[in-house]
Amino acid sequence: MSQINVLITGANRGIGLQLAKQYAEQGAHVFAACRKASKELIDSKVTIISGIDVTDPEAAEKLRNELGGTKIDILINNAGILTRENLESAPAKDILQQFTVNALAPLQLTLGMRAQLNSNAKVIMITSRMGSMSDNGSGGYYGYRMSKAALNAAGVSLARDLQSEGIAVALLHPGYVQTDMVNNTGDITAAEAATRLRQRIEELNLQNTGTFWHSNGEELPW
Repeated sequence: MSQINVLITGANRGIGLQLAKQYAEQGAHVFAACRKASKELIDSKVTIISGIDVTDPEAAEKLRNELGGTKIDILINNAGILTRENLESAPAKDILQQFTVNALAPLQLTLGMRAQLNSNAKVIMITSRMGSMSDNGSGGYYGYRMSKAALNAAGVSLARDLQSEGIAVALLHPGYVQTDMVNNTGDITAAEAATRLRQRIEELNLQNTGTFWHSNGEELPW
């Protein structure tokens, strides 16, 4: 891989950490943004930008200041949270927090980083098939499903608006991954998910921009 600059949010653990490590191992210059760096992230060969809360209105400005004149080739909006609402308990504060972290923050961060993106850059939204209307066969998880559906809507609009600037956007579902978010009950490792996601990112272009993909290559229904 030729030298590229990759910026990843939520890079201190799970999928974000594995993406950071794998891109660095392939020769990319990785900027790992997180609130607080984990030991594993510190031990990896990446540039850590800590103290970044994606919900902070000044997050993009802080990142731009850290990056200086460095242009970003791949922006991966990975940071996200999950709470488990159901018919008996669906606190509005939890749903709103998921909207803020999972949908609003990636949009605002992408808009704030727009001038920092290369003309042929790729913007990645780590979403979930739980944001799919057609795929919802089990209900529940109101805040997470709603926030990921909102993220998908934002991602498609960004794909349309940024296409003329040569920037492609993908909505990527990593799979059911063994991370802290699901108490490590997934069916694939974070490392495997990261490998699959990198392949989908490699395949992203201006012809398929705005696509909703599973990390295994399957195109998902809205």
